[in-house]
Amino acid sequence: MFSKIDIYLCPMYNIKNYFSEKALKELEGLTASPSKMGDEARDLRDLLWCSIDNDDSRDLDQLTVAKALEDNAVKIFVAVADVDFMVKKSRAIDGHARHNTTSIYTSAEVFSMLPEQLSTDLTSLNHGEDRPALVVEMIIGDDGRCQRAEIYRAVVRNHAKLTYNSLALWLEGNGPMPEAVHAVRGLDENLRIQDQVAKRLRALRYEHGALNLETVEARPVFDGGEIRELRVDRKSRAKELIEDFMIAANSETATYLESLNFPSIRRVVHAPKRWDRIVKLVSEYGYQLPDEPDSTALEKFLMKQRAVDPLRFHDLSQMIIKLIGRGEYVAEYPGDKTEGHFGLAVKHYTHSTAPNRRFPDLVTQRLLKAAIDGSPAPYGRYELNELAQHCTAKEDDANKVERLVRKSAAALLLSSRIGEQFEAVVTGAAPKGTWVRILHQPIEGKLVEGFEGVDVGDRILVKLIHTDVDRGFIDFNRVD
Repeated sequence: MFSKIDIYLCPMYNIKNYFSEKALKELEGLTASPSKMGDEARDLRDLLWCSIDNDDSRDLDQLTVAKALEDNAVKIFVAVADVDFMVKKSRAIDGHARHNTTSIYTSAEVFSMLPEQLSTDLTSLNHGEDRPALVVEMIIGDDGRCQRAEIYRAVVRNHAKLTYNSLALWLEGNGPMPEAVHAVRGLDENLRIQDQVAKRLRALRYEHGALNLETVEARPVFDGGEIRELRVDRKSRAKELIEDFMIAANSETATYLESLNFPSIRRVVHAPKRWDRIVKLVSEYGYQLPDEPDSTALEKFLMKQRAVDPLRFHDLSQMIIKLIGRGEYVAEYPGDKTEGHFGLAVKHYTHSTAPNRRFPDLVTQRLLKAAIDGSPAPYGRYELNELAQHCTAKEDDANKVERLVRKSAAALLLSSRIGEQFEAVVTGAAPKGTWVRILHQPIEGKLVEGFEGVDVGDRILVKLIHTDVDRGFIDFNRVD
């Protein structure tokens, strides 16, 4: 199945898995020349910028750096790759990106939204390279609140390419200082400051009702072509640092566009439609939630339950995530009142910090540059509405492809265990099917018999009866 992904999955979801001749011809004429940005771009190359990303990431979208101020305040800089500097609206490469809207990452293959010569080189904030960027500069007070923010163009240089795993070990006191940190004078102290500010931002979000959920992302690990395990990537101090800074930058970007009466594409997560089921699920743990959606009350329960049962907290998190539902992109215009992001407990939120990988971020970047310049918005009302709906739909398609590849890997891993019984938790219950995940394994399958009367969160015993690697099918029966 893994070798067939581009043959039938891409056409199935209308994903372009190759670039047109026109796009490739356009690519030939592109070169990295940040000097062409003009006098309006600030020269910030001497700041101690660093990137922090996955071990195998090659498309680097953000750099961060901190500067301590008086009264325990800290100035945080987030630099975002200026992809629009190279990828112009309505050109061939932009057309490809607009169609797919996102890069797709699987264990089999990566389908990049942009040609790799751009996303991993010319528009990537690579180590030692001068690159154009948009910078979100924020002054964060001792209480975690943003006191002032400014957004502008700049030229930046990445002085250290860091990875989540090694940086997290050092920050958490479980490993040595990464060599890339040691090589840049003063970077160790700067990262410590960034880590402390991230904690302030996080604490304030949780105070306002942001949900501290533990997502489970598993990737297949192969040994000589044979799958050995599904390795779970969990939260770490390094991942939370970047997550906290990107949430702050995305929120300030949305606020900035609104302050200038500019439209935007917002990232929205609505209040849960199945809040009644969340209330019932939580009551089974001896905790009472209000009848109406309340993220602050839900977060208080989650904090308590994480402390009581940390080993199974990720199972509870997955159930809550399923019941909250997926996010969507929504076009917002001056005077509109978009709902906001329920899970992050923020009213103003957009996606702006990953323009090499997500098209909504590139759209936001173009809107932002027009706002900075005092130019008209590059997208009209109808076009922005259509783009928001299209990006939501294509994100769902990309998630289906990534999920199917993960399910195929899981089916391959379980293919020799037909007939075995597993403890499981119900993760989805709808007319189209009931789904369960076996405990202590990030593997989900369909409950094909015995699903009557069960709902999300129920613990049951199941037996594996069938797997289909090509189709990613894992089927269980309920055991009385």
